[in-house]
Amino acid sequence: MSREFPSGTVTFLFTDIEGSTKLLHELGTDAYAQALAEHRRVLRAAFAAHGGVEVDTQGDALFVAFASAPDAVAAARAAQEALASGPVRVRIGLHTGEPRLFHR
Repeated sequence: MSREFPSGTVTFLFTDIEGSTKLLHELGTDAYAQALAEHRRVLRAAFAAHGGVEVDTQGDALFVAFASAPDAVAAARAAQEALASGPVRVRIGLHTGEPRLFHR
């Protein structure tokens, strides 16, 4: 993924694995770690293909910025489709606006 953050009106994309604790128990530690690694690889590829810039990760969640809402929607759709055959299901939220940085 590119590391140059978009400016102006930006669309943020947030992901979260559905039922991650339940999935961990169902798959077991090793298989869950493999599924999580594959999930990240698939999501990052889909987001990069649509110009996404990774902002942060927390646990199994990704936070990505896009220069346009249509790019973010296309990336979300591509990610969902790429994960469709696997055990991991991902919720994706989008927010569009002009970010403001606050300095203390």
